Order: sequence, then structure tokens, then C-alpha cells
Amino acid sequence: MVAKPDYIFDRDWEWEALSSFAEGTQAEVAFGVVSGRRRQGKTFLLKALAEATGGFYFEATEGTSIESLRLFGMAMARHQGSPVGYPFADWRDALEFFFSLPKDRPLPLILDEFPYLMKAEPALPSILKQEIDLRGRTHRGSSLARVLICGSALSVMGKILSGQAPLRGRARLELLVQPLGFREAARFWGISDPRLAALVHAVVGGTPAYRDEFTAGDLPASLEDFDGWVVRTVLNRRTSIFREGRHLLAEESDIRDPALYHSVLAAVAEGNSTWGGIAGHIGYKSSDIAHPINVLEDCGLLVKEKDAFKSASQYRITEPLISFYQAIMRPEWTDLGIGHAQEVWDRSRQRFLSKVMGPHFETLCREFALRHAREVFPGGVGEVAAGTVVDPATRKQIQVDVAVLGPAYPNEARGVRSLGEAKWDKVMGVRHLQRLRRACDLLAAKGYDTSRTVLACYSGAGFDEQLQAEARKDSRVLLADLPTLYG
Repeated sequence: MVAKPDYIFDRDWEWEALSSFAEGTQAEVAFGVVSGRRRQGKTFLLKALAEATGGFYFEATEGTSIESLRLFGMAMARHQGSPVGYPFADWRDALEFFFSLPKDRPLPLILDEFPYLMKAEPALPSILKQEIDLRGRTHRGSSLARVLICGSALSVMGKILSGQAPLRGRARLELLVQPLGFREAARFWGISDPRLAALVHAVVGGTPAYRDEFTAGDLPASLEDFDGWVVRTVLNRRTSIFREGRHLLAEESDIRDPALYHSVLAAVAEGNSTWGGIAGHIGYKSSDIAHPINVLEDCGLLVKEKDAFKSASQYRITEPLISFYQAIMRPEWTDLGIGHAQEVWDRSRQRFLSKVMGPHFETLCREFALRHAREVFPGGVGEVAAGTVVDPATRKQIQVDVAVLGPAYPNEARGVRSLGEAKWDKVMGVRHLQRLRRACDLLAAKGYDTSRTVLACYSGAGFDEQLQAEARKDSRVLLADLPTLYG
């Protein structure tokens, strides 16, 4: 495997997947797809791969088919050491040339921003499929090309391998480059204080580009500097990150009416996470919001999360910066636009804690349970989600913020690995534990296996002495504070 360059932070398994694909031993053309939202470092990884393997990297831009082909020919000429660009007649001619290059070793061909090429030349996927099939079946061994296409438009990239698409069934690699996990993000930002790390993550998430490219390397010096950091970076009209929350939506090609999509996201950021709640908040009929919700899901900006114990679902914004923009910046856009960042933050900080930080902390706790559950909960993990348990005695619902379920096997009781409640700014006490115990009893009565269920209290503010005493007596009670979450 090609050694990962020292300048690439983390991304070990992504690099392993890419380098294994690039150096694959199969004596035929191989095809792979790399996707992910913008700013996650896909281009960074692919350029490093091309440099490490001697492969050819081409980043497309918006333009006509003829212009894109000309730029491709110029880039290919530079790669081959020719002073004159190759005058390819069409894309088939260009691909045939690449596939005819020396065959003594696997050679990566990386087409970045592939959706731009598809827009200019809609037949390109079909042409690529035909050329791959030709060298994989009719002329096996005639080329060792490793073709990688990459794009940030998830709605477009998702269709390349679906349904009756020409390239469906051809990919030997499907790599989705995700944001860094919250622990990795803290290390990337160089933040050792877990409380500060959680606050920063609620604003910028795990997107690598936001550290250096969008905030010019301005890092919060301490927990006390967090407020000042927000004012001088995200709320500062002079920084690149100031308009990023708007641009992330505008960059999606399937979005025709940005105002409607912003309204949907604003509704979710306000806590209206159900289909009916979203429709009611924006003043639409439920039937009229199907398209924008589906598009936002396809774009990877909105995710539908099933209730762990009911046939119900809720929607969540996947990008923290969009949640921050919708909840804090969008309502104050006029004052922010004329430079009143400090005043806006002074009156919005409490709103940030309730509308942004509280829900985000619950998400962090679920991510902790998903990624690190095997360290604290016995048995395999099949699902991690929020859940609702109905108490028939009181006719009330018990909200479970972090439900960890075991794998679902036919004709077997579903194991409940853990039930958890999360509070960012409240010291948790025995009453929180009692609520979880009641939920556990109700689930057992419904046929769930709760014999090994761990009751978990997640808190950003700590636990009172009585709850700590309960945890010391009962090994099935877990108290997870911020240092526990951040390992």
C-alpha cells in the first residue's frame, strides 16, 4: 500500500481504500466513485493519491463540453510532459488515449468535480461505461487504468450508480468522505478542553476546511475565548465562513427555490423536526413539502432518523454550521451585515445554548454510543437513535435521547444495550435515572431484552452526589461527562 503522506490528518481508512484501489492487481480497468459534501478534503486526498502514484488528476470546472475537453487535453499533455495540449476530438477519443498509456503498472485517472463534466456532456457516463467494458471483457489486460470519479453534488453522484444508470454495477470502490468525528475534530483543531471542543463542534462540526481556509487559522485560545472567537470568525462579515451557511445550499444544483429550502431548514433548526411540524412552521400543506425535503435528503443536508421504539421519524440537519446559521445568523442577518456581530452574539448566546448546543450535544452523545459503544456496553450494536417510550400509567411519553439497540434477529427479543438521557447545561440527578429505569421496565414488558441494559446519563454540567452514589452501587449505571465522551 502507498504510504499516507504525513501532511494528511487522520483519514487512515479512506487512504487505505484509495491506495488499495489504485494499486489493485486485477489485470483490467477498475472503476471507483468518491463522493462527499464540500470542504471535507476529497480533493486534498485525491491530489495526494495522484502525486504518490504518478496518476493523472483533472479537476473539472463549469463550462461547455468543448472547453472541458480542451482543458482535459492540456492537463493530460502536462502529465505526459508534452508542451502542446492534446487535441482530442471527443471524450471517447480522450478516454481511448488514456487507456492506451503504458500498461506495466496500475495508473490512476482521477476526474474530480465529475458532475460538471456530466452537465456539459450528458453522454459521458455511457461513454465511460463502454470503454471500461471494452477493456474488461473484450480486451482484458489491455489497460491497467484505475478510473476514479469524484463529486460533491451528492444528489448527482447518488444517481450515477443507481437504477438504470450506465455505470451501475461497475464500481469496485464507493467511498463516501464524511466529516471528521467529534474526537478527531478536537485533535484537528488542537483543542484539549472537551467543553470548548464541544462548543466549537456545534458551530463548525468536523469539516476540515473551516479551520484554516475559512477562519484563517483563528483558533479559540481557551474556553473563555469561545465567545470572542465566534464574534471574530463566524459572525464577522469579513471572513469566508460568514456566508458559508448560505452558500452550502446555493451550491446544490437540484435546488431551484432557495427561499423554500431555507425555510424548511429554519423550521428544523427551530425544533420542528417532524413532517407536519415543518409544514406548519412554514405555512405549507404537508403534501407540498415532499420535494424540498427529498432534495435536502439527497443533498446530504437533512437526514431522516427513525424513532427507536415507535413508527415515527424526525428530521435533523447534518451540517452544524447550517444549524448555527439558521438559528442564530439568519434572523439577525441585517445587523450582522452592517457589522454588529458583538451585539448580535450578546443577545443570541442563550438562544445558541438552547436551540443549537442542546440538540447538538444529544447528537454527540449518540455518535459516542455508535462509535465507542463497544467500550462501555456489552454485546453488538445494531442501531443508535433517539426513542420515545409511552407510559400507559401516566399517559405520558418518556424521551430517550440515546437508545442503543442490539442487532435485530428473527424470532428473538431485541436487545436494549443502553438507554440514555443527555443534558448539556443541567446537573443531572437521580430523577433522570429513575425516568430511564421506568422506560427500561416498560420496554421489558413489551418484549425487549433488557437483562443487560446500561442506563446512561450524559451531562455537560456534571452529576449531583446522590446520582454519583447510585452509579457507584450499580454497575449498570453509566455517568458520561465530557472527558468521558472525548476519551
